[in-house]
Amino acid sequence: MSEKLGRRGFIKQAAWMGAALAAAGKTAGCRTLGRGEAAMAVTGLVCPPMETVRVGVIGLGARGPGAVHIYAGLPGIQVTALCDLYKERAENQQKWLKEKGKPDAAVYGGSEEAWKKLCESDKVDLVHVTTPWLLHAPMALYAMRRGKHVAIEVPAAVTVDECWDMVETAEKTRRHCMMLENCCYGESEMFAFMLCRMGVLGDLIHGEGAYLHDLASYKFNKNGYQGMWRLNFSKQHTGNPYPMHGMGPICQYMDINRGDTFDFLTSVSSDQRGLSQFAVDKFGKESAEAKETYRLGDMNTTLIRTRRGRTIMVQHNTTNPRPYSRINTITGTKGTLADYPLRVALGDKAHGWMSDAELAALKAKYVHPLWDKKGEAARKSGGHGGMDYLLLLRLGYCLNKGLPLDISVYDTALWSSVVELSERSVLKRGASVDVPDFTRGGWKRAAPLGIVDVG
Repeated sequence: MSEKLGRRGFIKQAAWMGAALAAAGKTAGCRTLGRGEAAMAVTGLVCPPMETVRVGVIGLGARGPGAVHIYAGLPGIQVTALCDLYKERAENQQKWLKEKGKPDAAVYGGSEEAWKKLCESDKVDLVHVTTPWLLHAPMALYAMRRGKHVAIEVPAAVTVDECWDMVETAEKTRRHCMMLENCCYGESEMFAFMLCRMGVLGDLIHGEGAYLHDLASYKFNKNGYQGMWRLNFSKQHTGNPYPMHGMGPICQYMDINRGDTFDFLTSVSSDQRGLSQFAVDKFGKESAEAKETYRLGDMNTTLIRTRRGRTIMVQHNTTNPRPYSRINTITGTKGTLADYPLRVALGDKAHGWMSDAELAALKAKYVHPLWDKKGEAARKSGGHGGMDYLLLLRLGYCLNKGLPLDISVYDTALWSSVVELSERSVLKRGASVDVPDFTRGGWKRAAPLGIVDVG
């Protein structure tokens, strides 16, 4: 059985776009690359170059400070606003900027709606959102409606309706809405991307990605996730709440939304055992934590089929003890790349993996330009091995030069939609669920992502 997902009501009305979008595009000074129907959407959206991108960062707990520190060291970017529910966190980052000789940034905080003032500021061009998941979409929508571009931590949204809202708002306001999928800029992922783009793996058939990361201790840590929001999500939802790290790079390998797109998915989850066992071990069998109900199955496996007949497997497990892995496997008609550890098998020698020497030579031949030119700086900067640095470097470069972003609002919506869709399928015993086409056919015309650079 397939659960059919209809489009939102007014999306069926093609006339909705016309004059409203033309007016918005004229006002914003942004346009799309293309003509006719494709130009009404925001695939290939370009905006006037910004000599300096003024960034406001919302959320300065776990991820936010790292973003501030990277932005502060990039050319053509200035951090002009800082906001956190706890104002002292924003003040601490303001102090750090001052110590580094950077201009003062406006400081907001101390209330649950202080972030709105940052979005309304005429000193901010780009709003960077790094807050609990349930706040991502509301903050992004508010920022775009105030004329700002937005960059959102993963997942950008947790419901299909939120995904549509982001698409519609980006189209109406002509503003960029990019999910900060840093793994698309990982060294192994960009090497895999090069092999795919250069045809080394042949016609792509299947990909596998995952987020396998034991976070049980963090979920139960009252000083960890703000208000223990991640544990609360595990109490309320099943499916795959965090598919993007493994899936995003595979989508770029396969030209998803740029020549292909998702068709349907099916998802199953194991029983939930790990969180309950952790609670028993840490707090005792009679504790409230041990008696709590947790809905998130320990292991979720989601299978996606694309319109061009490729398949993608995505897994999620943040509960059981196991080494970290994103799997990162891509198979084509000429070979396979698999990660954790990185291995490649090609052609008539594919019954065994390449030797270390052969793999090193292949990596040298197909190194991605971003890692070739900026890899040393990325590694020194840190941030998940340098991928955070390259993500923000490339984002700033595109805004400085007036280029389309590597991850569009359609990618942001499609990748995020798997959160709710996987849960729908799990609750229907793995029944297939149709995936919305957020591009409304635009994927058939959009050009593949190129081998990007920063000059």
